[in-house]
Amino acid sequence: MDALIASYGDASSDSDDSDSRPTHEPEPTQSPTPLPPPPLSLLHAPNSPGTFDFSLQRDNPNRVRSFPHVEGNFSLHVYIPVNIPVTPRKEISLFVKRVASVARELHAVDIDIPLMNLSKDEQKFEQVLLGREFHVSLGRTVPIRVHQRDSMVAMLRQRLQSHRKYWIDFNKWEVFVNDDRTRTFLSLEVNTGGLADIKKQIEAVNEVYRLHNLPEFYKDPRPHISIAWAVGDISDSLKKVIGEEIKKRVATGGLSQKRVFTCLFGGISCKIGNRSYEICKVQEE
Repeated sequence: MDALIASYGDASSDSDDSDSRPTHEPEPTQSPTPLPPPPLSLLHAPNSPGTFDFSLQRDNPNRVRSFPHVEGNFSLHVYIPVNIPVTPRKEISLFVKRVASVARELHAVDIDIPLMNLSKDEQKFEQVLLGREFHVSLGRTVPIRVHQRDSMVAMLRQRLQSHRKYWIDFNKWEVFVNDDRTRTFLSLEVNTGGLADIKKQIEAVNEVYRLHNLPEFYKDPRPHISIAWAVGDISDSLKKVIGEEIKKRVATGGLSQKRVFTCLFGGISCKIGNRSYEICKVQEE
């Protein structure tokens, strides 16, 4: 299995006093009246503290680069929320548990406890590993200024306001390593069902980023969710363990060769600092 090189980092965020969430969408079904571009004074406030050098970011798929905290900056993340359905959770949990029994450095996303410390309690293992919301990123995680927040949310909603239902197939276990090779991620990638729709949504987000002079997403985006992580670059050993485990599970009929799980696209969210914004929800047919 080829390792995809991606970069993740902890997005710095300032405290924010409102609640909202990010959103992603396919192309709008109607042609809404376009919003005028924001005034330059809104996008680039004079004498605003903090400058950002995005030139170091490589064109790696779905990379989220960490950046220094600067007072008045808010981290921006646009994504599709994903909840893994109950039915495939047991199979996914068993697969990751077998992998973690060899790659003992693995942790669940957002958890600092090694997965093997939870291995004796299968129910707890599954809940800690999968009982949370995952994210398919539609844009880079970048810092913005407070005065850019309202125009960013308004433009995202204008371009992502209408959606049709579509299914997202997470059908490939993949390994990602950040650019500094300080973290390795065990992820589930989308490379068939839903891929075309997600790429359209990424391009819509790119349009909004361009208007705000922010770096666009990667040239060849590979949408995915990350299930577990480990400190350092353990990609070679993790790929080997995953490859062997996949062969075993497929041979015994314990793992689908076509997909690991599938879910229905439900909307796009955006997080700016500590505030979440609902950008769009799927339209009922």
